[in-house]
Amino acid sequence: MEPISARYRETIMKMIKCSKRELAITTDDVYQPGNADILPFIDSIIEENLEKGSGIHDLPNLERLLELADSGKSCLLLLEHYSNFDLPVFSYLLRKAGPAGTRIADALVAIAGIKLSETDPVVTAFTEAYSRLVIYPSRSLEIIKANLKDPKELVAEMMKSSSINRAAMKSLGELKVSGKLVLVFPSGTRYRPWDPSTKRGVREIDSYLKSFDYMCMVSINGNILRINPEGAMKEDLICRDTVVYDVSPPIECAGFREKAKQAKHFGDDRKQANVDALMAALEAMHEAMDRELQSSC
Repeated sequence: MEPISARYRETIMKMIKCSKRELAITTDDVYQPGNADILPFIDSIIEENLEKGSGIHDLPNLERLLELADSGKSCLLLLEHYSNFDLPVFSYLLRKAGPAGTRIADALVAIAGIKLSETDPVVTAFTEAYSRLVIYPSRSLEIIKANLKDPKELVAEMMKSSSINRAAMKSLGELKVSGKLVLVFPSGTRYRPWDPSTKRGVREIDSYLKSFDYMCMVSINGNILRINPEGAMKEDLICRDTVVYDVSPPIECAGFREKAKQAKHFGDDRKQANVDALMAALEAMHEAMDRELQSSC
């Protein structure tokens, strides 16, 4: 394995030349449609590293979710999160699955943390290829609070966080009823094996469950871009692997929350309990697919 920025330096330089975005996010551009000019470069990297057997299980479940979205229902896709290539590989495999998969890929809008757009031109170029709604995650704000010493800078950052998220929620209200599939990573960050807390769902995800009509859960087995513990995101490690996405049937969000509520213990944080139930369901899907893949070897 080697850093993606080193192995694909020439490709990334071409991507940056095609980039149309500034590194600073404002309230006027929290919704950012995908840049189709960058997509072929990322697809070429993915194609070179995906092993045989990669694909999406139960694609008809996504077709049904898109039908619900087209009928005016608000629809969520809730994915496990291991890599900054989780969305790119998902999009690639959808488009390789034929016309139905391409329609689904075109309908995706990912909820993306602001640092993916403001950290580095390389990271921004990869992020820009896919339609996304930029938010300022609470986890990112907590990190800022811990590191900023100047009270004026801290107040300015908190005001920025508030204004970005207000604009994002306004855009989300429009997107969710316009035939889009809103893709969310409920853990809010990539899973790091040395930090188990990174696989726990973020409490705020319950707000999505509460405000959307239907959801599909998506587990991910395999990963062609591993986190580099000693480097920045652009230094993540590229490798060959088989990547399999497994998709649940569409589930009514209200019904899921009601079941989670009934299983909640007295004194539990209700919102966190709902998200914990979601993450447990995703983990069960992941483990079941892992067993299936191992038995087929």
